[in-house]
Amino acid sequence: MQGTVRSFDEATRSGSVFLDDGTVLAFPAHAFDAGPLLLLRTGQRVNFTVSGGEISYITLSTFPLP
Repeated sequence: MQGTVRSFDEATRSGSVFLDDGTVLAFPAHAFDAGPLLLLRTGQRVNFTVSGGEISYITLSTFPLP
């Protein structure tokens, strides 16, 4: 799936994304830590995987999903 970063907290390494339909999904630190990222900025396009109703992996849209 794809979306746009709505928020990101560097201290907790968690945040939220807007889906293309405007829905907001939160992502936990373990989803951020699963990828190669060091930082996210508001407005960046991201790819992510949803598992069990929550985001389990997030990365920039230019990076492939595992």
